[in-house]
Amino acid sequence: EHTLQGHSDWIRSVSYSPDGKLIASGSADGSIRIWDAETGECKHTLQGHSHWIRSVSYSPDGKRIASGSNDESIRIWDAETGECENTLQGHSDIVMSVGYSPDGKRIVSGSDDESIRIWDAETGECKHTLQGHSYSVMSVGYSPDGKRIVSGSVDKSIR
Repeated sequence: EHTLQGHSDWIRSVSYSPDGKLIASGSADGSIRIWDAETGECKHTLQGHSHWIRSVSYSPDGKRIASGSNDESIRIWDAETGECENTLQGHSDIVMSVGYSPDGKRIVSGSDDESIRIWDAETGECKHTLQGHSYSVMSVGYSPDGKRIVSGSVDKSIR
């Protein structure tokens, strides 16, 4: 049991790697840290977002981390090296939630701009934009078979 310390502001999101060996944390200090779950050691500090990190999510194979931020972008990071591989632009407000599809081929994001976007995880291309919520989309996720997306909003609805 460890207390992991190193961020200088609120922790907004945490995610275990699929093998349980690492933990990613995203903070209002604008950084993402990758921690050794066994020792509590900080392995990497990922810098690149210009504002708070709202959401972090490991890919199903554990090789990448997606992050969503107040800077309206999603970044894809190499979980081994900590290098930013891609920056996904398209939302017009804070990215509140990100998540990988079960096969790792797509990323879903929800935003204060009231939209949900589906991205190609390799190319970073926005494949679909889903509308329907009347307020911020706070949380998004894929069904276990990857065929459906669920979203929760400040408008008090789940879609």
